Amino acid sequence: MADILAHITGTVWKIEVAVGDEVREDDVLVILESMKMEMPVETNRDGTVAEILVTEGQAVAEGDVLVRITEA
Repeated sequence: MADILAHITGTVWKIEVAVGDEVREDDVLVILESMKMEMPVETNRDGTVAEILVTEGQAVAEGDVLVRITEA
């Protein structure tokens, strides 16, 4: 299992995946909004989305776990 972390403090603007989705390295999982800028959060591995730990509109801090991926 791999945790995908927020790389910046901000707000979850959009969740691009659902539990059970197959993802590939560099796919965008979540888009964060910070200081009026949209920042994509990408996965660094292939796998399956096992868990989404945030909701759209939720505030997150740098280092918070956003998504858990089961590695392929």
